[in-house]
Amino acid sequence: MIALNFRDARPIYEQVRDGLRRLIVGGAITDGEKLPSVRALAAQLAINPNTIQRAYNELESEGYAVSVPGKGCFAVCAARERDDTRRRALCAQVRELLGELRAMGMTQQEIDQLCKEAEEV
Repeated sequence: MIALNFRDARPIYEQVRDGLRRLIVGGAITDGEKLPSVRALAAQLAINPNTIQRAYNELESEGYAVSVPGKGCFAVCAARERDDTRRRALCAQVRELLGELRAMGMTQQEIDQLCKEAEEV
């Protein structure tokens, strides 16, 4: 479901949030589907439940989930406008990274290979 990289510079809650967001946007988690309980996901990933709660709070503030007291947290399919905004932000990040890679001497062929490898993930 979600893979964590403890060597990643990003905090664990961001990795969890991003993993869940990818599953929701990608359709693996459908609209209205109940997300795993905080305790269950924390046990599955072997991390602190507070970390999961923070990831869920972030998803809720971004509009990808809604919390129902006493029932749990449920996925919300992203609205088209929000998806477009997120897509533009991600494209800007990719452009910035590509510019930095080119400045470091990476060739177009190496960038193409990197993109090909990313598609396989």
